[in-house]
Amino acid sequence: MKVLIFGATGMIGQGVLRESLLDPQIDQVTVVGRNPTGQRHAKLRELVHADLDDLSPIAAQLAGHDACFFCLGVSSAGMSEADYSRVTYDLTLKVARPLAELGPNMTFIYVSGNGADSSERGRVMWARVKGKTENALRALPFRASFVVRPGFIQPMHGIRSRTRLYNALYAVLSPLYPLWKALFPGLVTNTEQLARAMIAVARDGTAKYILETRDINAIGQRELAARAG
Repeated sequence: MKVLIFGATGMIGQGVLRESLLDPQIDQVTVVGRNPTGQRHAKLRELVHADLDDLSPIAAQLAGHDACFFCLGVSSAGMSEADYSRVTYDLTLKVARPLAELGPNMTFIYVSGNGADSSERGRVMWARVKGKTENALRALPFRASFVVRPGFIQPMHGIRSRTRLYNALYAVLSPLYPLWKALFPGLVTNTEQLARAMIAVARDGTAKYILETRDINAIGQRELAARAG
């Protein structure tokens, strides 16, 4: 497979990039972002592109990929619905629409969040916007598209968030991760399992359009067991 990753410098994107580079079935990893990842690998191609609202200058380099992992996202804290929509719904669709035209055989996987509201009518602003984005992506003419909705994500293998507050929270919560995982298996995952699940779904597909944390963990654990055995 040849895969695209948007948001490879974020916590989730770092996990997806790591697992994609390790996966023997992935031949090429193209990262698109405003800033370089700082990594070097024989499989890795980086397209540093400041304006993600307009992919036309790099469109030719985006064609021919089998899957796209869209890992870009921001916290809604302190944002109005209009501003949050611009960086969540608008930006996602400005990337996804041209990709659907360039690669009708592409599978598009979108990182949403636990509690996203597919009805688009709930009280929680971020959940409405995420649900609206999920629904819009489903209507695009990709070969297939899927949504992952992780809850709490434990960073693995030295991966860190770009947000200082999140890093501080992870430092406090990390020792409790095994307990959280045991008590709330439907809400807790980690960057390795999430990335493995996303790659497996891009490769093999799945019956569900939306994968909640339990689905993510089941697929991710199966993939990790297969790799170990």
